[in-house]
Amino acid sequence: MNKIGIAKQQSDFILYTSNEGKVNIDVFLQDETIWLTQKAISELYGVQRPAITKHLKNIFDSGELQEDSVGSILEHTASDGKKYKTKFYNLDAIISVGYRVNSYKATQFRIWATRTLKEYIIKGFVLEDERLKQEGQVFGNDYLDRISIKSNQISTLEKLRDTLLPKLMGGEVRIQFGQEATVWVF
Repeated sequence: MNKIGIAKQQSDFILYTSNEGKVNIDVFLQDETIWLTQKAISELYGVQRPAITKHLKNIFDSGELQEDSVGSILEHTASDGKKYKTKFYNLDAIISVGYRVNSYKATQFRIWATRTLKEYIIKGFVLEDERLKQEGQVFGNDYLDRISIKSNQISTLEKLRDTLLPKLMGGEVRIQFGQEATVWVF
């Protein structure tokens, strides 16, 4: 089993917004993903912990996810001064469980996830406008750099499409593939 160092951060990391409002959970942030215990996952989806244990077991048994890739043990010191080892699961496991749990909160999560995925497929990106407006939110160290790079890549690809595609279709440009790609412009 993996052991990673996870820094605990109190956060209002919004996974989705239900009819009742925001879901606020203590999360551990590491390597630009969130990590939750089975107890926290059960609170997120409004079910008992044994249901989460059962679904995680089925997820691992079916090969949907590999436990070593999505689970990690964290040793932390509690308020009583004792050290405890606790197992955490990353966002991949949290999402997989969310699609298996049968509860009102899990249904709200699936609605949110489906809407978010649809927006991503249509637009090619998803922005959480309210979260972007708030200061002090955790997006990752290179979040704005990645957005800038993606924007530049999109712009470059659009220019290539607009200039090369008509020339390719009209036979003005020929591409020869081999060891080295060659472009001939007539």
